[in-house]
Amino acid sequence: QVQLVESGGGLVQPGGSLRLSCAASRRFFSINAMGWYRQAPGKQRELVAVIPSGGMTNYGDSVKGRFTISRDNAKNTVDLQMNSLKPEDTAVYQCYVDGRTDWGSRRSDYWGQGTQVTVSA
Repeated sequence: QVQLVESGGGLVQPGGSLRLSCAASRRFFSINAMGWYRQAPGKQRELVAVIPSGGMTNYGDSVKGRFTISRDNAKNTVDLQMNSLKPEDTAVYQCYVDGRTDWGSRRSDYWGQGTQVTVSA
């Protein structure tokens, strides 16, 4: 069964940068959308950035102008470059894929286990 594995999280000072990466254990049969969400303590999970298939990239309002999502189809990865980090960016960041694992499977949402990002002075 396909797994999504995130990497790149850690501790960074305000104003710093981190780059997160998400890799699938194997290729999806098809992908409708993929990207990143995050969940901070005491808060609901929120959109960070998502790339729909054939559509425009969607960014959460709080990260626009600071974060950039990108895909590398050859490596089957999706990355998130985070710049000008703020303490309120502290959260567990999860990779997300809306797709199918094979031709006979149902379209579903898939989530990585998450990687912790902590922004603190």
